[in-house]
Amino acid sequence: MLKRRPITVQAAAALEAAEGLAAIGVGVFTGVETATGAAVDPASAIGVTVLALAGGLGMLACARGLLRAEQWSRAPTVLTQFFALPVAWSLWQSGQLAFAVPLGLAAVLTLITVLSPPSTAWLFDDDEEEAGDGGKATRDAAEPAAAETAPGEPRSLGQRLMDRLKEQPTKK
Repeated sequence: MLKRRPITVQAAAALEAAEGLAAIGVGVFTGVETATGAAVDPASAIGVTVLALAGGLGMLACARGLLRAEQWSRAPTVLTQFFALPVAWSLWQSGQLAFAVPLGLAAVLTLITVLSPPSTAWLFDDDEEEAGDGGKATRDAAEPAAAETAPGEPRSLGQRLMDRLKEQPTKK
């Protein structure tokens, strides 16, 4: 049975995709300026074009990964927001509020939504339902009965990480 995608994941993916499309737009604009000879420094403009296009495509891939519950997508999504915040601040200081405010808001909202508990639980689901016994056999061996969660209740991310650490082979 598939779990329903939380609204926080949908919002994070939408914001990440919007930023990706904006980056691709900047890349296309800079590329056209460079090709027509309007760029002041063509070498820098080519670099900006390549980085903006590659970054935008990467952000779109991250947005798709968020929607598909792929764990790898969260770290680069968070990282792009940490890059977007200083860019927004720089735009703010240079008086370009029309770009600074939307970018800053998108970055903060994306961080809030992608790091929220519902997003974390959905992206890092252990698929315990598919284990047959709900992973109970592993937990019984690793944890005392008093620390076990009630049946049907989701375990916290910390509990799942501790279970995975206990499952790792140790060096002898």
